[in-house]
Amino acid sequence: MFEKDEEKTSINPVKILDYKAKNFWGKLAEACKPASRSAEISEIVGKVIEDVRRGGDKALIEYTLKFDRARLTPKTLRVGDAEIAAALKSVPAADKREIKNAIACVKFFHKRTMPKNWRAKNPHGATVGENFYPIERVGLYIPGGNVPLVSTVVMTATLANLAGCPEICVCTPPNAEGKINAHLLAALSLSGVKEIYKVGGAQAIAAMALGTKTVKPVLKLFGPGNAFVIEAKRRLFGDVGVDLLPGPSEVLIVADKSAKAKNVAADLLSQAEHGSGKERIFLLTASADLLKKIPAELKSQSKALSHRDKLEKIIESGCVAVILPDLAAAARVANFIAPEHMELHAEKSKLPALAKSIRTAGAILLSENTPTVLGDFTAGPSHTLPTGGTGRFSSGLQLSDFMRRSSVVMYDKASLKKARATVEAFSRMESLDAHGNSLLIRFQK
Repeated sequence: MFEKDEEKTSINPVKILDYKAKNFWGKLAEACKPASRSAEISEIVGKVIEDVRRGGDKALIEYTLKFDRARLTPKTLRVGDAEIAAALKSVPAADKREIKNAIACVKFFHKRTMPKNWRAKNPHGATVGENFYPIERVGLYIPGGNVPLVSTVVMTATLANLAGCPEICVCTPPNAEGKINAHLLAALSLSGVKEIYKVGGAQAIAAMALGTKTVKPVLKLFGPGNAFVIEAKRRLFGDVGVDLLPGPSEVLIVADKSAKAKNVAADLLSQAEHGSGKERIFLLTASADLLKKIPAELKSQSKALSHRDKLEKIIESGCVAVILPDLAAAARVANFIAPEHMELHAEKSKLPALAKSIRTAGAILLSENTPTVLGDFTAGPSHTLPTGGTGRFSSGLQLSDFMRRSSVVMYDKASLKKARATVEAFSRMESLDAHGNSLLIRFQK
């Protein structure tokens, strides 16, 4: 039923790579290759940034009309208290309860990662340590439009609030009537955010980074977005801090013979649903029997889903299955891919060792009862995670990203004396006599 490498099945076009093939790693690298940066997008974003830099609110209003078809004024750029109150009233109590439940799970997880100030004596006897501070003003971008990402509010605003950031600014695109999705506003309010602007796209990133008459500039930007938003974050890094440059969603599932095809297919489809058309979907298995069942499951399940057309295109263009000899090989492949989300569908006894062997995944979800959607919506860790192989050197969003630290050092005469020889040696080796003199002068009578 399955044809390997470039050929496709008649049931559903899933690309198959054979771990034992001579050119396997080259083909895998090609399959993992992120979409190249678009010169056209870069040019458009550059113009948007420059227009906002020069035109401020006027540029924001013009771009909002152009891209979102909403007519705003400087006074209506910011969401008013009455709009927030109306949103809270319109959202069903059950939905608000579940938003609060998700916030509670995120708080539970991240409270345990809170950095703590510390002090200790170094080998010279001097006092050293670290102080941690919340970033004074942060900006959160929340994608809206057809898919209002309420979960992104929970996964970013909750952390900013928990870190103690005094000012939290949010930008999210309005609809054509100039309104923000009620569930988004309710989630923002329940997360403690009051400063919200009806601005989307690259212009929102530029507004928060550079500032306008209405939007005060922030110190660091957070949140996902489309290619224009990510390019704006990339270009403005330096003017402002940024969290990550996350690309299209990724999921990798490692499945042994105990895995259920219906669960695996459902989880592959759930991440394909993000809809940019550039999602990356991977399945690693040694079970030929499981692999034979997946295409039919994908086709059957997608028929009943609202984004069927998009899902089928993404499965065709971005789904790669790897047939390999064992779980050890699966770990090697997974660490090379460094996926955003990684699910392990294996026998319970194998999970601890398998999880331990994974070093580059943004999030590791253990057992068939832990689909990625739990991490997307409610489990606790933030769903803002590295993509495009950047998990090899970076990690997902965490509480400390909303904080900065200062090192603390205090010497007295006794500890200064112990450091003298080292300072003298380094100032000589580096030909920096003023450096050495700045310590030696303290011993002159």
